[in-house]
Amino acid sequence: MDILYLVDRLEAAINKGTAVPFSNKRMIDEDECLDIIDQLRIAVPEEIKQSRRVTQEKDRILAQAKEEADRITQIAREESTRMADMSEIAKSAQARAQAIMAQAEVDAKSTRAGADDYAQQVLTEMQQRLDELTARVATLQGTVHNGLRMLNDKRGSVGGSAPPPPPPTGQVSS
Repeated sequence: MDILYLVDRLEAAINKGTAVPFSNKRMIDEDECLDIIDQLRIAVPEEIKQSRRVTQEKDRILAQAKEEADRITQIAREESTRMADMSEIAKSAQARAQAIMAQAEVDAKSTRAGADDYAQQVLTEMQQRLDELTARVATLQGTVHNGLRMLNDKRGSVGGSAPPPPPPTGQVSS
């Protein structure tokens, strides 16, 4: 399930709560909010798995680039050896083999750099999304905690002594 969808659901659940008069507090459906938070806990590892898949794809691209460079290098060596017997042709072949090897190295470096840039971009975007989500979840957990504390305080003022508020669950730290 998409993390942003779950965060939007949590926000909607909080917004649909009943406003407490003369305050900026809301009474919310605790079970619904906790259910959404549980779903968030499940969805975050999926985002991490996706990040791992991107890293594996980068490694696969790098391996292909190395294989291609090795193949081109092997072709250059074979061609160089075959032409070594002819003096003028051997010099030309050797120069061509070196050019092919140099081009293969340039191509391999370029492919590696592109794969690294892509992986870094994807991972950076993923980190930004996770940071945003972490901040939103922490804010929402604080809101839920404050709502629960307010409800417990209200119960305590109405019926005498109130049970102590439950401890916050799964605090997210940045």
